[in-house]
Amino acid sequence: MKYVIGLDYGSDSCRAVVVNAATGEEMASAVKYYPRWMEGKYCVPTANQYRQHPLDYIEGLEYTVKTALSKCPAGTAEKVVGIAFDTTGSTPVFTDKNGTPLSLLPEFAENPNAMFVLWKDHTAIKEAQEINDLASKWDIDYTSYEGGIYSSEWFWAKALHVLRVDEKVRNAAYSIVEHCDWLPGLITDKTDPSVICRSRCASGHKAMWLEKWGGLPSEQFLTTLDPLLAGYRQRLYTDTCPSDKKVGNLTEEWAARLGLTTNVAVAVGAFDCHMGAVGAEVKPGALVRVIGTSTCDIMVSSYEEMGHKLIPGICGQVDGSVIPGMIGLEAGQSAFGDVYAWFKNVLAWPIENILSKSTLIDAETKKKLIEESIDQIIPALSVEAAKVPVSESTVLATDWMNGRRTPDANQLVKGTITGLNLGSSAPLIFRALVEATAYGSKAIVDRFIENGVEIKEIIGIGGIALKSPFVMQTLADVLNMPIKVARAEQACAFGTSMFAAVVAGVYDKVEDAQKAMGMGFASEYFPNKENVELYKELYKNYIKLGQFTEKELFS
Repeated sequence: MKYVIGLDYGSDSCRAVVVNAATGEEMASAVKYYPRWMEGKYCVPTANQYRQHPLDYIEGLEYTVKTALSKCPAGTAEKVVGIAFDTTGSTPVFTDKNGTPLSLLPEFAENPNAMFVLWKDHTAIKEAQEINDLASKWDIDYTSYEGGIYSSEWFWAKALHVLRVDEKVRNAAYSIVEHCDWLPGLITDKTDPSVICRSRCASGHKAMWLEKWGGLPSEQFLTTLDPLLAGYRQRLYTDTCPSDKKVGNLTEEWAARLGLTTNVAVAVGAFDCHMGAVGAEVKPGALVRVIGTSTCDIMVSSYEEMGHKLIPGICGQVDGSVIPGMIGLEAGQSAFGDVYAWFKNVLAWPIENILSKSTLIDAETKKKLIEESIDQIIPALSVEAAKVPVSESTVLATDWMNGRRTPDANQLVKGTITGLNLGSSAPLIFRALVEATAYGSKAIVDRFIENGVEIKEIIGIGGIALKSPFVMQTLADVLNMPIKVARAEQACAFGTSMFAAVVAGVYDKVEDAQKAMGMGFASEYFPNKENVELYKELYKNYIKLGQFTEKELFS
């Protein structure tokens, strides 16, 4: 028996899954929420600032691996042969000359600008626009393989913003590293900027890296953008690696800290959605939707099918970013589950702020009542919203509560709700929000199809896909396509475990690991023909509302 560990670092928590490398059987898993993040530290939501401390990541790594192993049969740890990571992204941090994130140094321990800048941080909208403006005039359009529009969620915009606003970080910083590159480097003692392995996935989709133009954008381009970027290109990287490459083995220190051996091979990291697509057994013609707080839509395509096509308005097309030997395509929505969470928080305000002050019941009962009420808001709304016929769904919304990722990134736009009257109930509004997230999904699917990318099937993964039939049925009706739901509850972690098995030598390539370790599908949703026809007309109104919102209100 050989076992591998997949580690999935999401927005709120870290999860480790111990997997039988021969069968894909999950032996055990463990999760840890980031304690500092859950306290709201270092974040300013009103300013779109979202930062995470590297200690949250380190503590999560140790806790989840050791806890998951403790649930396994005796002797499992000695038979673990590989580890791989996925993380959110772009989630970069500035480092010193040793590759240590500045926030791990005492003088920067409480400085948000020295921490990892989470994917959803939109403080760099101005910098992203400057990149787009310069790229449009440059002799090489460095954004052309990233959909033609650079986003404030991505590497260079975030780095430049931090350099501009924080002199202390600016003076201490030597290099920059993505979260998915730092973790494998940390446990193999390869964080030095000159030797650390850089993910093809992260660099190609978010940092404008492309082999044919010599790697990252030129020094002249970067310094024309802002002289503060001088020297960073040289201190970063030229070459990148797909995730079937080995970074190294666990060091003695980390083997001891995790309860493993130094025989464990560590793979090059990647972004969570790309690994999730692998875990969901992605193949050409399949669109995998990683549905969570936001969505990430992943496809793979052969070199022959893609040819010289450039898909405008997506989050990149990168050789080997998902499956080595294929082009990986990425799109997504900046908010999906977060839209529902926002509405839940709106409805929960009186519960948290009025009921909490009640003197009619004792404190313990009050606490339990508040928790129970808030937990039931989304399930109750879903039940009632599902009862509303599409023909009576008179409220219309856009899904841009956190800006728009694709098609055509624009983090300046805001969400819109219209069609309200005195009879508009909470379930009606919730249904409109669910439909809005489905319409945003259709805009992405249409963009791929319009540009000659064939979509034969759609696969949903993540908590919403497994737990919300109302959302998934609405999605199938709006897209007019069947949607399979991957059986793997932790598809991202399973994808990383497949790459861990490859770098450990259990399989020659990740496609072989997919065949052996894949878990198949739990369910499938089919379009309701009557609803499909109604949604075709309603979708036209969504497009009109979006165009008005963008042009008249937030241009």
